[in-house]
Amino acid sequence: MTAFVHETKSRTEKYAGPVFTVFTDEITMSGGGTAHRDVVVNKNAVGVVALDEVGRVVLIKQYRHPVGARLWELPAGLCDVRGEDLVVTARRELAEEADLAAARFDLLVDLHTSPGFSAETIRIFIARDLTPVPQDERHQRQEEEADIEIVWVDLDEAVAMVLRGEITNAAAVGGLLSAARARDDGWATLRPADTPPLAGG
Repeated sequence: MTAFVHETKSRTEKYAGPVFTVFTDEITMSGGGTAHRDVVVNKNAVGVVALDEVGRVVLIKQYRHPVGARLWELPAGLCDVRGEDLVVTARRELAEEADLAAARFDLLVDLHTSPGFSAETIRIFIARDLTPVPQDERHQRQEEEADIEIVWVDLDEAVAMVLRGEITNAAAVGGLLSAARARDDGWATLRPADTPPLAGG
């Protein structure tokens, strides 16, 4: 059976901001006719599961205004430098948010964060062979990041935190569960850090 090909008949911009743009698209429907769908097009992101030599991962807790709460997350950030290699972005975010450098990056998992309305993707890397960023080279965190809490947690405990509902950030959930499975598989499922991005990403 051939899959129906949805076509975009029109696109109307409704809002444009520094991080995302909102469009209303008119698209053809499988059952006939057309329908309107709101779409958020935003900068994609990267996240990092930083794993040390004794099996601990670094978690950060920071305030997220849309949910009005401080959430446990992975070091992560937007791909806001045009043309920048995603590993370079991941290295910068790891240094800025967790004061860490890593000698090795591998691709852990790719995610569409909320495909019901957003085109955003996030690429989660696993970083190993970690070293601290020297004190005099550390990033001065500002705004919500100014009071980031940084903790080291055993990977199995981080997975337990996910399953207890203590970690709800989608990228952190996907990254931590994938990291635990990859570890249990002897890292055989890891892909090269420069693997081409997701289709549609």
